[in-house]
Parts: sequence; C-alpha cells; structure tokens
Amino acid sequence: MVHFQAVLGAGVMKIGIVSQSYYPRPGGVTEVVHYTAKILGERGHDVKIITTRFTGREPDDPRVIRIGRNILVPMNGALVNMTIGIGLREKLKRIFEREAFDIVHAHCPLVPTLPLLTFKTTPPDQKLVGTFHAAAETNLPYRLFNRPLSRRIERLHCRMAVSEAARAFIGKYFPGSYEIVPNGVDCGRFHPGVEPIERFKDGALNVVFVGRMDRRKGVPYLLAALPLLQKRISRRVRLILVGERGTRSLLMPRPVDLRGAELVFVGRVSPEALPRYYATADVFCSPAIGQESFGIVLLEAMASGKPVVASDIRGYRTVVAPGENGILVPPRRPEEIARAIAALAEDSDLAASLGARARQTALRYDWPNVVDALEAIYYRVAGVEVPDASAHALRAHR
Repeated sequence: MVHFQAVLGAGVMKIGIVSQSYYPRPGGVTEVVHYTAKILGERGHDVKIITTRFTGREPDDPRVIRIGRNILVPMNGALVNMTIGIGLREKLKRIFEREAFDIVHAHCPLVPTLPLLTFKTTPPDQKLVGTFHAAAETNLPYRLFNRPLSRRIERLHCRMAVSEAARAFIGKYFPGSYEIVPNGVDCGRFHPGVEPIERFKDGALNVVFVGRMDRRKGVPYLLAALPLLQKRISRRVRLILVGERGTRSLLMPRPVDLRGAELVFVGRVSPEALPRYYATADVFCSPAIGQESFGIVLLEAMASGKPVVASDIRGYRTVVAPGENGILVPPRRPEEIARAIAALAEDSDLAASLGARARQTALRYDWPNVVDALEAIYYRVAGVEVPDASAHALRAHR
C-alpha cells in the first residue's frame, strides 16, 4: 500500500515521528524532532509527531499528538523521559491505524515506553525506521534483555545513529548495519550577527555553558575551573550557566573562593532568548565527562561563531577538530579547562580564527542538509524513486 503516490502525489510521504522528548521538555532529541518535522513539512510531506504530555505550557501545534504523561527516570547519567498512562499500547495502535503513515520514525527506539511500544503497534504495511541517540560505556537493560530486544530491532527497515559514538554503543549490543544521520543546527537562528545581552557587555570575559545540570554534563569541573581561570588572567571572569536549574543546581558543589570571578545561574531560557546567550559568550565551554553522543550545544555555539572549549570525548570529536575549530581538553580536569579558556582570552586572533572556522563547520550541519540525508533514506525504505525534477519541485515548497 503506497499512500504518498495514490493520495498525496508523487514524492510526498505521510510520516509519523515517535519521541518521548518534545517541547516543552528541552534537549537534543527535542530539537532533532522539531527541526526534521518542520523542514519535512516545508517540503510538502504530511508529518505528525507522537509524544507525551509534560508539566508546563505545551505549544499548540496541530502536528502533535499527545498520549500519556511524562515522568523523569535516572538513566545514563541523566534524567530521561518516560511515558506512563493507561492503555498506551492501544492508543498508539489506534493512532497508527488512523493516520496510515508511510514511514514511522522512532527516536531512541529501544527505550520504554512509547518508542518500544512502536514495534508492537506499527502495522506491517507501514515502514519502521529508528534513530539511536545514546552513547555510553555499558547498558544493563540491553544486556539483560538482549534476546527480546534483538527481535524488536530486526523489525526496523533502517537503523540510524547520530554519530560514530552512538553507532559503536548500540552496535556493541545489537550488531548490524547503521547509517549515520547526524544532528543538525539552525544556522539562521544561531549566527554571528545576533545581538549580545546588554547587561553582560561590561568588559568581563563571558564564559557560557548551556545544558542541563546532569552529572554527566560536568558542570562541577567548570565551577572548579572558575577561580583557576581568574587567577590566570587580569580581566574579570564571568561564568553564565544557562539551562534547567532546579534542585540539581542548588546541590552543585561551588568553590569557596572565586577570586573575584562572577557566577550567574540563569536557569532555563526561552528558545527566542537562547541565541543571545551564545552571542554574549567570549568562550563557550561544555565540560561533559562522557556519555555524550554528539553535542548539539557545541553546534549552536559554533554556528554563532564562538570559540569552543569542550571535553575530549568521542561524541564531541564528531564536530570539534582540536586546533582547527575548537579546543578539546581531558575530561574532569579543571586546570586544563582554565588553561584553554585563558589561552583564548589572551589571544584574540586565535579566538576569532577558531570561531570563524567553527561557523564554517556548523554550516555543514545546517538542518536542510541533514534532512536531505534523512529524506533519501525514507524514499529508499519506501521503495520509491523520486526523479530529480520532482525532488527540486518538492523543495520549492520551502
């Protein structure tokens, strides 16, 4: 049954995206789902996002179908989303039957509950693909439930991973062929021309971190680096922490003596305000200790034309080439973080050069380029050849 040829016209597909992470919940998967759905829709495809309900104001979006309710569960050094509710399986099954998707795309497909339920509820005539986002050293559930999960994963018509780190992690437990489709960045939203935040334009060195206060993000090491950095340079240092605040930020260990440096906890900011925080940075720093498969915040900073200091972990090496478009330092080493930031503070030419090359790297990950690769996989899985003329005509809808 080929819906897009008979109903919507040649080259146009009906696509269902299943994700437990979506607005108003921030995060990398949320951004991936939002931008892929947006650009696919601009190209003429009929896209629906199947997700859950969250605490807080949810955007009114006719593309979004919500079932169940979200809870946060500790996993992989972070708090991850999980959907709970009565009759989730039957509700999901009815959605797939009603919408009659050509392609169902599950993000984090082996994670309970919505993604994992997708294997049991997607009708046989709807093609199922999945993207694996996580990277870690080990995963106990994957080891304990390897046999039943292996049967599930065989249902996928295409397995995708966002990076080599993610592919190596999932491939260790479930060998097979995985295609790399990276995360992306909106280079029109994040760019060097964004106006910095006025109150921080006072001559201080602004070091910016964006992300959750999860253990794996390494914020305590950045806090420990702050007085070391202030000791190294004469310019006053300000560390601006942007992201979820909550109890985790209150429990974060802080240095007793900041040596005159300033620490600013901003908390979560709106999507509209976020680019201005990147624009405010003299240096962007992400000191994650591991288990990062990619690093969307790195791309956002790089698209903003900012020099980046990040931990030398496999996921971050996906986008940062040391000495070319950023600086990588060993994880859990405050003194190395301070040394790298100080080098950029004292060498404006180096900072400007790394920032310019970072922007050029980010342009390769601009969302339309990423969606080109994803769209090609959808067409292949659906068994449809789209002539070049049709593809160009489809993109004319953007």
